[in-house]
Amino acid sequence: MIDMGHPAHVHLFKNFIRELQKRGHHVLVTARDKEVTIDLLKVYNIEHIVVGKIGNSKIDLLREWIIRDYKILRIAKKFNPDVLMGMSNPCAAHISWILGKRSILLDDTEHASFTHKITYPFADVICTPSCYRKDLGGKQVRYNGSHDLAYLHPNYYTPNPDVLNELGLKKDDTLIILRFISWNASHDAGQYGIMDKAKFVHELEKYGKVLITSEAKLSPEFEKYRIKISPQKLHDLLYYSSLYIGEGGTTASESATLGTHAIHISTTAKHCGVFDELHKYELMWTFDDENGSIELAKELLSKPNLWKLGKEKRNLLIKDHISVTDFMIWLLENYPESVSVIKQTPNFQNEFSSGEFL
Repeated sequence: MIDMGHPAHVHLFKNFIRELQKRGHHVLVTARDKEVTIDLLKVYNIEHIVVGKIGNSKIDLLREWIIRDYKILRIAKKFNPDVLMGMSNPCAAHISWILGKRSILLDDTEHASFTHKITYPFADVICTPSCYRKDLGGKQVRYNGSHDLAYLHPNYYTPNPDVLNELGLKKDDTLIILRFISWNASHDAGQYGIMDKAKFVHELEKYGKVLITSEAKLSPEFEKYRIKISPQKLHDLLYYSSLYIGEGGTTASESATLGTHAIHISTTAKHCGVFDELHKYELMWTFDDENGSIELAKELLSKPNLWKLGKEKRNLLIKDHISVTDFMIWLLENYPESVSVIKQTPNFQNEFSSGEFL
């Protein structure tokens, strides 16, 4: 049983679910109605039960978690799962503990301290990238990869250029993706990103075509830049873009994993080990605010071969890391022995690397 609270979780688990079902496992998905989460589940034909809707405040979030706990408990009693899973998911952890089941969670967000406090005491296994900065104790299993490599690894993802035709674009166009977020996640309280959005847009469009994706409502002056494609095609657009710059950390790491240079602007960025890992390949940079970021963007966009250079860096990134979906399937099917194997012989996970990459 897998609970999803964010669109990124659909991508994280979609191949995992398909492969498990091919192997004869029964998978039940519960989901929170946040942004395009439900739309993506429908597009990927993943059967699901909606158990909550995002609110506008921390009080709303707490109330929602309590209601979701109750709803998921009722569903789990009927389904009787062996294992509950989620992305740093308090509901999956709580219900597994109440029912005496096992829970396997994933996490890559070190600064989500409040969520960790109400989740991890009840979890059995917490899988994190090897570059994750926190030590979570004996429950932690580190793997040589990232969440993005569960769905953007070449074993599972092939870019489709049709998205360019849909938007009237060409492969040799310089495309710049700019993203704004809503700042209403539990770990976003008191944080911020780009303050002068108009300046950013006007400076960037001197170098190429600016396309905006936004969780928050855009002012009328930005509507002409808004990306109007179905959400499952965003990764293809990111792949064929020359630069991503914005407040969304997930989209930034996805872009970098796809070989598109990314600049992430957020006061939360300095806490995440995954961003450090991507920076080692000179695919991603982080800033607390605009200062310095626009200058770096101009420097990158001045390179005539920026897109090709990014794809060469991506090849190295893929070669050095594992296919996370394949690893997670092995971990689940061989649990709990698999946890002992990884802790005793961490290099065993190299079996899930791929020698073939784009």
